[in-house]
Amino acid sequence: MALVALLVAVLPPTRGAIADVVTGLLRFAGVSIATSPAPTPPGGTASPLPGQRAVALDEAQRSVRFPIRLPAMLGTPEQVLVADPDATGRYRVATLLYDGGALRVDAFDGHLDLAFHKEVTPPGANWVQVNGDFAVWVDGPHVLSYVDRAGGIRRETARLAGSTLIWQDNDVSYRLEGTLTKAEAIEIARSLG
Repeated sequence: MALVALLVAVLPPTRGAIADVVTGLLRFAGVSIATSPAPTPPGGTASPLPGQRAVALDEAQRSVRFPIRLPAMLGTPEQVLVADPDATGRYRVATLLYDGGALRVDAFDGHLDLAFHKEVTPPGANWVQVNGDFAVWVDGPHVLSYVDRAGGIRRETARLAGSTLIWQDNDVSYRLEGTLTKAEAIEIARSLG
């Protein structure tokens, strides 16, 4: 079966999600999703994202170009990571880690640039809603890789990710990943402060 690729990129909130039926292109929240009968699981240990480092929450907030908002249901994270600094030292991604890293929230600037690439098995991703807006739910394990600023998929960052909810709030895109049900993930996303 041929690989069916859905490229999903962030759209301004006023434009909403757009699907191009002719090309099969769907754009949403800075993530490309490729559906394949059997994605190849990554081997070895995934490399950290470019320039990744642990920082205090207040330092992370000063280091990114977007507000870092915490889900009220999760509270203060155990650890905060920032990654992929630009030439001015501003970071592209902030990661909030909970439950020893088993639960994570990635936040990234919601412009049209891709930030993550997922390889999922059918049925792949499903549309859901968070606070009346579209979101994407990826049920079960799937391969996740980072997409760098130049648009290249960084295969060395590939890892097996758990179930994930992807949504956008204003100009910030979010990935909530962990051993959660779809309903639990949506409730956590709704609690974003």
